[in-house]
Amino acid sequence: MELNTVQPAEGSRPDRKRVGRGIGSGFGKTCGRGHKGQKSRAGGFHKVGFEGGQMPLQRRLPKRGFKSLTNARNFAVRLSDIERLPVDEIDLSTLMQANLVSPRALSAKVVLAGTISRKVTLKGVGATAGARAAIEAAGGSVAE
Repeated sequence: MELNTVQPAEGSRPDRKRVGRGIGSGFGKTCGRGHKGQKSRAGGFHKVGFEGGQMPLQRRLPKRGFKSLTNARNFAVRLSDIERLPVDEIDLSTLMQANLVSPRALSAKVVLAGTISRKVTLKGVGATAGARAAIEAAGGSVAE
């Protein structure tokens, strides 16, 4: 077998529709669009959710709930990640430089996942009750 003899399997690549090429092609006259109506015309598309003038479903149903936009910018940091940081004083900018939180982060909170054995000071970074207890047990402190 040579590269110039390789061909796709029979029927795996159907011929493309050649519309408007006469009645013998099977796509002459109306070009496969049928007769009249919105879908037969050029630019005959409609908006997503459009129901022909009837009030669309997404507008018939009541609005519900609330989605906080700041929630996606609040991050959780594991205690084991704090342990690996080379600095003793940790704030939000330190976490950003270490790529533990996004540069777009508004806040961060340390959660109890893993252990810590060295003294660290958290400034402007929150901590859960368990994480706070573990940091203070290691000789560190949490300043809100």
